[in-house]
Amino acid sequence: MARRLHDKTGLNVIHLDSFYHQPNWTEPPKEQWVKTVEKLIKGDNWIIDGNYGGTMEIRMERCDTVIWLDFPRTICTWRVLKRFLKNRDRVRPDMAEGCVERFEWEFIKYVWSFPREKQPGIEARVNKFSELKTYRLKSNREVENFLENISK
Repeated sequence: MARRLHDKTGLNVIHLDSFYHQPNWTEPPKEQWVKTVEKLIKGDNWIIDGNYGGTMEIRMERCDTVIWLDFPRTICTWRVLKRFLKNRDRVRPDMAEGCVERFEWEFIKYVWSFPREKQPGIEARVNKFSELKTYRLKSNREVENFLENISK
């Protein structure tokens, strides 16, 4: 979606995964991650791809639009598995160097429990920023309709 938005708008795409993860899936200290995100959002006219709830409010303070892909967990889980099979033994284009695609049951559990455990917090954060244009897309059809109506 982020790449397709870039194609339609020309806006720079920032894949948070490629900045968060260090080689071999090492995670940065929280303070360092916050500083990284603050640097990434200094510029104008960007698309940020990624969740990372710990920096969501910082990003929402600087953006004008939130696009939330709120797909059913069965679809999300299938796409995680498909992504793994497609990228097994290599680094995805939107991932940090040294992070070879891997399968983890913990991530599957995270995706499966996301609607119950994470979604309420995201809704609360988004609702705090009522001035933002917010699009909550729940299906491929809604994504396609949204993209068809985007112009440069």
